[in-house]
Amino acid sequence: MIEMRSDTFTLPTPEMLTAMTEAELGDDVYGEDPTVNELERRSAELTGKEAACFFPSGTMANLASVMAHAPRGTKAVVGTESDIWLYEAGGASVCGGVVYEPVPNRPDGTIALADLAASFPADPDDPQFALPSLICLENTHNRCGGAVLPLDYLAEVRRFADERGVAVHLDGARVVNAAIAAGVEVAEITAHVDSVQFCLSKGLGAPVGSMVAGSAEFVGKVRRLRKMLGGGMRQVGLLAAAALVALDTRERLAEDHANARRLAEGLALIPGVEMDPDTVKTNIVIFKVTDERFTWRTFLASVHQQGLAVTEFGHGRIRAVVHNGVSAEDVTAAVGIVARVLKEGPTAG
Repeated sequence: MIEMRSDTFTLPTPEMLTAMTEAELGDDVYGEDPTVNELERRSAELTGKEAACFFPSGTMANLASVMAHAPRGTKAVVGTESDIWLYEAGGASVCGGVVYEPVPNRPDGTIALADLAASFPADPDDPQFALPSLICLENTHNRCGGAVLPLDYLAEVRRFADERGVAVHLDGARVVNAAIAAGVEVAEITAHVDSVQFCLSKGLGAPVGSMVAGSAEFVGKVRRLRKMLGGGMRQVGLLAAAALVALDTRERLAEDHANARRLAEGLALIPGVEMDPDTVKTNIVIFKVTDERFTWRTFLASVHQQGLAVTEFGHGRIRAVVHNGVSAEDVTAAVGIVARVLKEGPTAG
């Protein structure tokens, strides 16, 4: 099976497995796992922040970050296509009493400053309004096809937030992809935000975990929240060792980007597929099947029968994600499967 549903399906490399068996361990809740400490130091350095903290998942990492920034009863402004809004179970509202304010994402993943401004009440002293305390951005933007937010846009949002005295958190699950696609260091992106979450277990290929980075004071808050949320782990250096290898080999993501572009170009040539290759900037390919013989369900079932796993992704779209388990040969085979299915018609009801 060619697995393209998500880059969360990556498996640890042989180098990661070796590092895990050789990792020096301690109790991380006591701050005494040296491998975790090194990962946190490296992650802070990577993002240009004072400190970092290892989390079991990106969902928990974003949740703790929002709760650390936003007092109960205030608003976190989020994009309508953002993962925080759509896929993280409303955790900040449930656990932190934070109100989500969804505002429209544009096709490139950005949020218009005018729409951000509209989420702020005209009279901030009116007690009936919840006041924004946080703006959340996403880079790369998953539902917008792995879009990379421009640096000048991030700078504009930073100025906007500073003028209003609110923080900016970046859901940077794939921020390393964004940096490689933009040809910049990760820290050049994260310089515009107060905090960032990035996943180790997506394109980077480590088996488990995400990092939160920010000021030392902020990371102290999220570390306490991690414990409250049940995310404090013990000899987690086993996982941190694989993550360190992932950071050392992060330039490999450029190969995924090239393969994603190749996939998009192949799909664009198939009758019955709507695909603009120029929209593909990183490792995510989103397309539509316009052949009226198919629903998205029959298309997914038909390609699955022939050895390709992709997923529905809202608005009638299909998502394919390239990662370290997908080779150039797999991409060629995937294009062939889609072409064959669309030629032959649905094979599943």
